[in-house]
Amino acid sequence: MIRKTVDNVQEALKGVKDSMTFMLGGFGLCGIPENSIAELVRLEVKNIICISNNAGVDDFGLGLLLQKHQIKKMISSYVGENEEFERQMLNGELDVELTPQGTLAEKCRAAQSGFPAFYTPAGYGTEVAEGKETREFNGKMYVLEEAFQADFSFVKAWKGDEAGNLIFKGTARNFNPVMCGAAKITVAEVEELVPAGELDPNEIHIPGIFIQRIFQGNHYEKRIEQRTVRTKI
Repeated sequence: MIRKTVDNVQEALKGVKDSMTFMLGGFGLCGIPENSIAELVRLEVKNIICISNNAGVDDFGLGLLLQKHQIKKMISSYVGENEEFERQMLNGELDVELTPQGTLAEKCRAAQSGFPAFYTPAGYGTEVAEGKETREFNGKMYVLEEAFQADFSFVKAWKGDEAGNLIFKGTARNFNPVMCGAAKITVAEVEELVPAGELDPNEIHIPGIFIQRIFQGNHYEKRIEQRTVRTKI
């Protein structure tokens, strides 16, 4: 049996260097690789490109990397609730490439599947399509989007086994699955790590073939980006 487990986050992030491109799973603060992000902060890697749906909030998630100006470029679908992200973007301190959310997901999936590019109608006729090849199919215009090329992909799953098979829980099954296997090295952190063969094959969302390193994380905060409660009547 092939074991993908490593002892800790430090071993999982071996080989991480300045100026690399990283994919980071999650949506808002849901299902983000908290341990891996904390280690990137500790390592003080600089000039990195981050591919993620958004950049968390000011004091959590990718916001921690933004605080230390470790990120050179963000490739995201929206700015979100991060005021520091907004400030750096408007002041020209951070290069930002805003991408339609579906296109962002498909650029990850294309990399995962080994496709170099794909056509999508999203963004045609807007600045998203500037400088890109366009083509007509069945009377409709499409934009050619290239698959992402990343050095590391960091994902967070609820449960995994020693062979790298993953199960995501609830809405944490967002950008995480499509980022598995979409980079040269995929690192999965899980809340519970079990021996190979213990997971029900019918419940596995991502097979271990897409994972190079897996470890059991700890101290997950699982913050809520915006909490809205109903007023008692």
